Amino acid sequence: MSAPFTILIADRNSHVRMFLMRELMAEGYRVKLAATGANVLTMVYAREEIDLLILDPDLPGCEMDAMLKVLGDRIPPLPVVLHTHRRSEEARCPEHDGWLVVIEKTGDSVERIKETVGRMLQYSCASAAAAHQAEDWDP
Repeated sequence: MSAPFTILIADRNSHVRMFLMRELMAEGYRVKLAATGANVLTMVYAREEIDLLILDPDLPGCEMDAMLKVLGDRIPPLPVVLHTHRRSEEARCPEHDGWLVVIEKTGDSVERIKETVGRMLQYSCASAAAAHQAEDWDP
């Protein structure tokens, strides 16, 4: 990884936030933490860029449908890993064109998170590069 990506981890449980932070920092990512929905929105729209969000749908101050709408309306959409105890969250998610993945919280979910984060960031970079080339194209 040439320039480290920045991942925002937003989970209601501080132990989960710290565990995911350690695991993802060990993979070479920069990590920021948020404990409330308001923190997430402030950080997502702050000057310092966030490349991906790991989001607990039970985060305090977070109405999930509204939060996903705001995140999906962002240009470009912020890749989101919805890290939940309820697999049924997948059915509640709106159309998302690949920017949202649901991972159930289980004992081995950290490995799936690391794999998914890498894949989503790679896809996000490829999409951004293609969009940049399209802007530079002059017929």
